[in-house]
Amino acid sequence: MELLVPIPVLIIGFVLLIKGSDIFVDGSVSIAKLLSVPTVVIGLTIVSMGTSAPEAAVSITAGIKGSNEIAISNLVGSNIFNILCVAGASALITPFLVDKEVLKRDFPISLALMVLLAVMAFTGKVVSRLEGAILSVIFLSYIAYLIRNAIKNREKSNNNEKPMSAAKSIIFIFVGIAAIIGGGQFVVWSAKTLAVFFRMTETFIGVTVVAIGTSLPELVTSIVAAKKGQSDIAIGNVVGSNIFNIAFVLGMSSAIHPIAIVDETVIDAVAMVAANAVGFIFCLTAKKLNRGEGLTMICMYAVYTAYLLIR
Repeated sequence: MELLVPIPVLIIGFVLLIKGSDIFVDGSVSIAKLLSVPTVVIGLTIVSMGTSAPEAAVSITAGIKGSNEIAISNLVGSNIFNILCVAGASALITPFLVDKEVLKRDFPISLALMVLLAVMAFTGKVVSRLEGAILSVIFLSYIAYLIRNAIKNREKSNNNEKPMSAAKSIIFIFVGIAAIIGGGQFVVWSAKTLAVFFRMTETFIGVTVVAIGTSLPELVTSIVAAKKGQSDIAIGNVVGSNIFNIAFVLGMSSAIHPIAIVDETVIDAVAMVAANAVGFIFCLTAKKLNRGEGLTMICMYAVYTAYLLIR
C-alpha cells in the first residue's frame, strides 16, 4: 500500500523529463540559430543552467536550512553522475564529436573548479562565505566571457535549417524547463520515499538517490540532444552543468551558510576529480566519445556506486 503513490509519481516524473527535454532541446537549438551563435554556447549556458535547476533548488534550500551534508553531497554526486553516466550514456547511444572550444576552454575550467573544491575540502573541512563569494564571482566572469565570445563568433553558427519564431522558441524553452523541473522533483520525491521505505541510509540517499534524481534532466536532455545530432548541446550541457554546480550553486549555498565537509565528502571530491579527468582524456582522444568509452564510464559509475554501498 505504501508503494501505490511513489511508483506512479515516479513514472509521471520520467514522462515529464523525457517530453520536457525534447521540447527544451528544440527551443534551445532554435534560439541558437535566431541569435546566430554556436549551439555549444547555448548548451553551456541556457541548457546547462536549465537542467541544473533541481541541483540549485536542492542545494541552496539545504544551505539556507543549514543542511550541509545534503548541499555538498548532492553537488559532488551530481558532477560524478554527469560525466560518467550522462556523457557515457549519450556516447553509448550515439557516439559524438566534442567541440574543440570545450576541450580547450570549458573542460579545463570545470576540472580546475573541481580540484579547487577538493583542496578546500581537504585543507579547510569547510567552504566559507568568502570562498562561496569567490566561486560566485568566477561563475559570473565565466558567463560574461561566454556571452562576449558568442557575440564575437556569431558568423560561425549554422543556420541551414529554418528556426522557429522567437516567441515559439521561448515558449518551448520555458515549457520544457517547467516540465524538466517538475519531473525532476517528482522523481526525487518518489525515489527518496522508496529509499526510506527500503531503509537506505541518509548519506547513501544524498550521494546517490538525490544526486541522480537531480541529474536526470541532464541525462535525458543530453541523450535527446545526441540522438537529434546536437552533440554540442550534449557535451556542453554536461560540462556547463558541472561548472554551474560548483561555481554558482555551491558558491551561493556557502555564501548563504558556510558548508562543513565530512571525511566521506573529501573522498567523493577526489573521486569527482578522477572521474572528470578520465572523461577529459577520453574526449581528447580523436576529439570524440565513442561507445566503448561510454560503456567504460558507465561501468566506472557502477563500481563507484558499489563502493558507496560497501562504505
